[in-house]
Amino acid sequence: MKIVVTLLVSFIVTSCALRSGSRSGGIYDQPTRVNRPSLQPLPPKRPVNPPPLLAPDANTVLTTSTTPDWQSLPTEQLRAAYSNPENTAYRSEILFRLGEQEMVRRNTELATQYFNQLIATDVTSVWSQEAKNNLALLASLSRVSPLTIGVLLPLSGRTGAVGQRALKAIQMGLGLHYGSSNFKIALVDTQGNLDKARRGVERLVREDNVVAIIGALSSREAESAALKADELGTPLITLSQKSGVTELSPFIFRNSLTPEMQIHHLVHTAMNQYGMKKFAIMFPNDPYGIESANVFWDEVMARGGEITAAQTYDPAATDFRHAAQRLVGTFYIEARLEEYKAKQKEFSQKVKNRSSRENLNAEDILPPIVNFDAIFIPDSAKNMGQISAFLSFVGVKDVHLLGTNLWNGPGLPRRAGQFQNSLLFVDGFAQNSAATKNSRFITEFKSLFKNDPTMMEIQAYESALILRGLILKGASSRSEVRNGLISMQNFPGAVSQLTMSSDREVLRPLFSLTLRKGEVIPLDVSE
Repeated sequence: MKIVVTLLVSFIVTSCALRSGSRSGGIYDQPTRVNRPSLQPLPPKRPVNPPPLLAPDANTVLTTSTTPDWQSLPTEQLRAAYSNPENTAYRSEILFRLGEQEMVRRNTELATQYFNQLIATDVTSVWSQEAKNNLALLASLSRVSPLTIGVLLPLSGRTGAVGQRALKAIQMGLGLHYGSSNFKIALVDTQGNLDKARRGVERLVREDNVVAIIGALSSREAESAALKADELGTPLITLSQKSGVTELSPFIFRNSLTPEMQIHHLVHTAMNQYGMKKFAIMFPNDPYGIESANVFWDEVMARGGEITAAQTYDPAATDFRHAAQRLVGTFYIEARLEEYKAKQKEFSQKVKNRSSRENLNAEDILPPIVNFDAIFIPDSAKNMGQISAFLSFVGVKDVHLLGTNLWNGPGLPRRAGQFQNSLLFVDGFAQNSAATKNSRFITEFKSLFKNDPTMMEIQAYESALILRGLILKGASSRSEVRNGLISMQNFPGAVSQLTMSSDREVLRPLFSLTLRKGEVIPLDVSE
């Protein structure tokens, strides 16, 4: 078969667009991934008593010819500058900057000493007032209510329904649905707004004195909340899929089934269990689709597989005919012109009726190019169902459809069409598994709310349960809670044991799922 230059160019353009696509996470709301470097571990605490302020050594050059940028100087140079008589006029700011640096290091005792020294020697300057403000902040940070958990969720707005469901699960995790729990929730409705998320963290810490926070669903909320939680030294368990969010601070943890986790398991199952080698990708042109497509592409290549076709589509579309045709090479006649002419001549000889010959379309003449074992579709079950119908229409058969946990819902069997027995997807639980049937949380959730929990509710419940367990075992400060989270191993979650990774990600066993006789069932696949 002769493939003309047009098809090559089209494929290269599509591939390049995919490979350069942005990656994001969570309830995806930004097309651009912000890559931040990993933060370095916190330095060891400095002595409680500040060392004497030393005179400048021979290597220190601080003159009064120009005013130094005190904010940018390292601690040792600031201490030396304080003892230099030439800097007497700047001593208040120097003391403030020293205290400020110790606040960043979270050495509150030493910071307090510097601020108090400044106030004792200078009661009128702006630096004295700023020192008082910081002392008030440090005092508020020292007040902690071990039984109060902060919750940061969108309870109204576009994602309000998701936030409401997560809140119910958190209440269950803290035992509040029994009506006799000593735990309390301090609640902030972020409305999906990053500024409200940032200010919400500050309110929860400074006014509600929470020991830890759960929430921040969207990628933008998660980043904003994480930076403020880091500033205030408060553990935050985010439920977002935001890529790299735990890299923002050693106080940030995540309990979320990310695209990376799912696709790693999915590709392993497809290639190791089913022997698949070649794959196509159909993905929505939105952050979740682009992120998932990139991760899938990388995972397949890393395992020695091949991506033979890739096609994007409008996430708001309902007609996927042209996208399906592009995927299998029947949309652009020019790309297969010689083959098309030969097929057209052959059909013309078979069909004697002239009008029938004239009404022939390219897809009626050109056979689909199905040079793949499976198609990865990172989209909802609803859209997958519509796409599968158009794939059948353009002649795609005898391939598997691969997906994420977005497919794991009650409507899947009626949407799968001719691919009923050819689905493969991943989730953190399976309704028909023994672990799910024996889960106390799932049984109680169904009884209370008359529907099955999703992975979001399971993760929210587990996050609250983990904090509850740490506090009941004696963790009463934010640092103790953080240390307990870091060392968590084999914690009994809702449907499986949980372990905290070195990247502060909650890890759980994943299920490879398929559809048989109208029911979602797990496959027995081990990593």
